[in-house]
Amino acid sequence: MFEHLKPMPADPILGLNMAFQQDSNPEKINLSIGVYQDDTGQTPIFKAVKQAEQQLIDAQKTKSYAPQAGDPAFLSGTLELLLGKELMQSRGAQIAAVATPGGCGALRMGAELLVSAKRDARVWVSSPTWANHFPLLESAGLMLVSYDYYNTETNRIDFDDMLKSLDQAVEGDVVLLHGCCHNPTGADLTQAQWDDVIDLLEAKRLTPFIDVAYQGFGSGLDEDAYGVRQAVSRLPEVLIADSCSKNFGLYRERTGAIIVVTESEAQTTAAKTHILTAARRNYSMAPYHGEGIVGLLLADAGLAADWKAELNSVRNHMNGLRNKLANELNSAQSIINFDFVSDSNGMFCFLGIPKDMVLALRQKYGIYLLDSTRINIAGLSDDNLPVIVDRVTGLLKGT
Repeated sequence: MFEHLKPMPADPILGLNMAFQQDSNPEKINLSIGVYQDDTGQTPIFKAVKQAEQQLIDAQKTKSYAPQAGDPAFLSGTLELLLGKELMQSRGAQIAAVATPGGCGALRMGAELLVSAKRDARVWVSSPTWANHFPLLESAGLMLVSYDYYNTETNRIDFDDMLKSLDQAVEGDVVLLHGCCHNPTGADLTQAQWDDVIDLLEAKRLTPFIDVAYQGFGSGLDEDAYGVRQAVSRLPEVLIADSCSKNFGLYRERTGAIIVVTESEAQTTAAKTHILTAARRNYSMAPYHGEGIVGLLLADAGLAADWKAELNSVRNHMNGLRNKLANELNSAQSIINFDFVSDSNGMFCFLGIPKDMVLALRQKYGIYLLDSTRINIAGLSDDNLPVIVDRVTGLLKGT
């Protein structure tokens, strides 16, 4: 049966990380893989998360199945964190959430729901967007089309072109938006721009599908939720894919949720049954462990406060590295103005250098970033940042 199978190409990001691991250069630097790292290059466990996990384990008396929709404390805590109490109360039973295996599972369950609701729905995605958006959504049967977003010549959002692109969408289309910390560019909409986008969605009766993978990594938990909250408060229908991988550090626990908002309790109830049916035929139910940790943590005022303080430290650490990189690159050369780096948000930004320089950094110096020039800000450190600045500056100057 399997003799005719051909090997599949490696995932662009995971494949590059594998190449890094196989590189024998003792001075190699990995700016490609999307995980948070501290100054030592480790991905730490939040102390509050560790405490919540231990409490969960100590209190656990069974490994029987959890509810298929997910741990109630996790679902209510996640919704409150993302939407806030007032908005949750105002939309009430028009909102439903189902736990998923990470943000990827949330995106896929959202895609399955869209196919059930409107098989020929088009999904508009930003250019560029996270590479895995395409296989996750297209393999569910959706058609994806791109809208203008980022101008690689100015290294900024081209908002006028974004609105012109989305003006071509028709009623019943879906618009995939990054809630904050746009991956891969790090270039986020301002609050005023969010308002304008939601005006367009409302006028054209388009449904937003908002991917929230980095809440708290940009400007703050509430600030990063601005676009989501405006959409839910103003629009009849919203889909949200939420991930706990980054802001809770639960990468391997695969903890996320798909959230659906409709015009009525009856519509939301029906939509939830379609999500649960899709989950049943794919993986039955999401893993419980990560849900249990987040649910317990958010329900405990002390642990939640400790976690928020740790999250603030993580964000400040990345912001400091981002600003230092931009300032030192600008001080070392005048060919490219790297202010756009310091203006970006979250874990990623584009470096905005030619592709031949990306390859040279990789081949000559063992510095790994994606061909798109996306770098993981958290891969920087006080030790490797001067090396990166020196290598990039040297290549820009041709020395």
